[in-house]
Amino acid sequence: MLDSVDRRIVAALERDARVSFGNLAEEVGLSKTACWKRVKALEDAGVIRGYSTRIDPAAIGFGIEAFIQVSIDFEVSDAFEAAVKRHPLIRRCYATTGEADYLLQIVTVDMRALDRMLRVELSRLPGVRRTVTSMAMREIKGDISFADAASHALRG
Repeated sequence: MLDSVDRRIVAALERDARVSFGNLAEEVGLSKTACWKRVKALEDAGVIRGYSTRIDPAAIGFGIEAFIQVSIDFEVSDAFEAAVKRHPLIRRCYATTGEADYLLQIVTVDMRALDRMLRVELSRLPGVRRTVTSMAMREIKGDISFADAASHALRG
């Protein structure tokens, strides 16, 4: 479990992963070296899995975002998962409970590309039996702050 200093570090890095160690240390009340060691320990423990830039898909031409529930023949789940990992338009994939086996989040440039993705590409992945597609109309809430979520959970 994270202590309060680790939670402040995580919260600060969620807001700005490019913050300097000097500024981060000042914000959380540590020396630069102590802060660096904490961040390194969080990375080594897998709490911090990496650093990335958030891109707006629509701003770079991906105007369609969809969520696809996929039911498969389970004996080929390893092959399906491997194919999903290789596909560049599949942003996220989750194994799920309920009516479908997986939930995919995909992006495409337009409806024609989505149609092609569904009929030609996704339907031919190993074991695919059924898909149900939902279109994202607009984003209400995107990324969450895990530091805030942890703080909320600890109060509960």
